[in-house]
Amino acid sequence: MYSPSPKINNFRGPQKKMTKSLLLILGPTGVGKTELSLRVAEHYGCPILNCDSRQVYRDIPIGTAAPTAEEQARVKHYFVATRELDEDYNAGQYERDALALLDELFQTHEVVVMTGGSMLYADAVCKGLDDLPNVPETVRRQVQQTYETNGIAWLQSEVQRLDPAYWQIVDQQNPARLAHCVELCLTTGQPYSSLRTNTVKKRPFAILKVALDRPRAQLYERIDRRVEQMMADGLEQEARAVYHKRHLNSLQTVGYKELFAYMDGEYDLKRAIELIQQNSRHYAKRQLTWFRRDQEIHWLDANEDYETNIHLIDALLHAHRV
Repeated sequence: MYSPSPKINNFRGPQKKMTKSLLLILGPTGVGKTELSLRVAEHYGCPILNCDSRQVYRDIPIGTAAPTAEEQARVKHYFVATRELDEDYNAGQYERDALALLDELFQTHEVVVMTGGSMLYADAVCKGLDDLPNVPETVRRQVQQTYETNGIAWLQSEVQRLDPAYWQIVDQQNPARLAHCVELCLTTGQPYSSLRTNTVKKRPFAILKVALDRPRAQLYERIDRRVEQMMADGLEQEARAVYHKRHLNSLQTVGYKELFAYMDGEYDLKRAIELIQQNSRHYAKRQLTWFRRDQEIHWLDANEDYETNIHLIDALLHAHRV
């Protein structure tokens, strides 16, 4: 149910005063995070850290809705187009890189903005990742070989079978995360979700999380329109340029997978666009499920004017500093 309600007096911040604050602006794909983040960063005179697991890659700015050159000229961005498509980059590496950068940035900034839709990346910085058991090479090879033979459908069915709870929140089109779950389930004999202790690591800065929301029908309409705009901006041409790399993990994501299948002759372009829209809506629903479980998030109405939401963020930041 749609009910954004920022409760300033319920902020679950640190018990002791901290002068440096990491402000996360979260929300599902297509909700409108980019412009609010830009305006908030301009308001505080601070940079933006991207926490979108696909925007870190070069060569795919349209399909990942990466900040444009004009937007990056307005505000300094980090973790945008910093990795090659064939580089293996994950939440653990992002946690280390982002914490090191924040240590630097907080030398000169009181507030730093982080925004994006990758739930695991945001949690890695705010809470830290669990220390999980090592996966034997034999298990890793077995899972990889079976995946290469049977495709992502096999990984999806195994995650549903071995860990239905994790299936509800995982990016269901991401073979690396699906394979990681299967590997740990086979290694430990337990669901991966049961190994995630969610033990929160201490951070030397305060953390404030806000998220944008809209009525579901409006959000879905925005997503459909955004996909149409991406196609008009050249998404098909962008996908063709990286088609020869379609096996890479970085391209196993909504937008490219559907267009690659169209290029392989599985269906026509009209159907590919419909599937991108459909799968984007499904992804937004999973994002909302994940975010709504986090009781520290303050929900803002994306239909409010920017000045009102910035005023609310100001009040929230002040509330946990005094």
